Amino acid sequence: MTAEEAIQAGGGPRPPAGKVRVAVVGTGRWARMAHIPGWQRDPRAEVVALADVDPAALAAAASESGVPRVTADYTELLADRDIDVFDVVTGNNPHFGVSWDALSAGKHVLCEKPVHTDYRKTREAAALAAERGLRTKVGFTFRYAPAIRYAKELIDSGFVGEPFIFNGFEQNSQWLDPATPLRQFDPQADPAQIAVSSIEGYGAPIIDIMHWWVGAPLTSVVGTMRNFVPDRMMRDTGRMTRANIDDGDMWIAEFSSGALASIQSSYVTVGNYPGIEARIYGSAGAIIVRLVDEFGLCQTIKTARGDAVEFSDVEIPDRFFPPGGHSGEPWEYLFYSSLVSGFLDEICDPGRPSQGDFAQGALVQETINAFEASFRNRAWTGFPLDAG
Repeated sequence: MTAEEAIQAGGGPRPPAGKVRVAVVGTGRWARMAHIPGWQRDPRAEVVALADVDPAALAAAASESGVPRVTADYTELLADRDIDVFDVVTGNNPHFGVSWDALSAGKHVLCEKPVHTDYRKTREAAALAAERGLRTKVGFTFRYAPAIRYAKELIDSGFVGEPFIFNGFEQNSQWLDPATPLRQFDPQADPAQIAVSSIEGYGAPIIDIMHWWVGAPLTSVVGTMRNFVPDRMMRDTGRMTRANIDDGDMWIAEFSSGALASIQSSYVTVGNYPGIEARIYGSAGAIIVRLVDEFGLCQTIKTARGDAVEFSDVEIPDRFFPPGGHSGEPWEYLFYSSLVSGFLDEICDPGRPSQGDFAQGALVQETINAFEASFRNRAWTGFPLDAG
């Protein structure tokens, strides 16, 4: 069966028989640090194939992971009925095409963000998955941090009361030094117009948490973007290049419930990666979660109540960790293990609701698209974008 025939055959997924078998497409640094180890940590899964157009990256990943089947062409794997899941970890631009092909061939899909830079295309992929009874998940890694999940349980239990204000930060100093190589931006971009970078590549996870925690429809946004470091070393060329990209931004959001939110995203602000901090303040209490690799821990959570306004450290219950997991582990391994575990729960239990799926990815991308529209128009932008 050819790849085209596999896509045409499509159909629904076969029920997992034994282990869930996974093909990882893209074997760069993030796949090797988070995705592949995350799958291999869970006894319910087996990584059976790797695909990448870069032979050196492919060989290194195969050697490190012990996965014997490798290919430069992911379409060779589409027709394999023994592969249950495609994990798409390629560069940003190919995400949608690989994911669409995998869904069309009847595979569950985990895809790194963004699935597509246009929320409508991500919504189309979500609809295709629903039509075929397939599970999807977006790489919103930080949603699955034990501290974030525990905070969500506290919010749902009424700890904060009615949510009033959400503050979200995703900031670190990875590219404060202009000599640090950055992935090549779109060479066809208009140099006179600032291009989206930080808010999409780095802001997406905190936007995801904002929607999840506030729990009400977004109604309008306003904000701005800046290019603080205009000349950068490009990874692909090894040359300093004028890069008119958003490396810092700030946004305000309004919700139908009356709640307000602020989002700040940047990779030129001093601090450790990943640099996530999420705060929610309500009528009865408040929660602050910090996902920053510092002082030997990758996460902390603090809470306060209206009658005890001092914030105190809270211990994260063991049930939010994978077996043997703890906050002293590398965050990439811990958080992605949790993401994979949740995805396997959904694949193995047809009745379990999805979280962080392509529909959520479309919502986050639409929010990013609304932020950009607000900046371009220098005005508040209504939400959803297609309301009219």
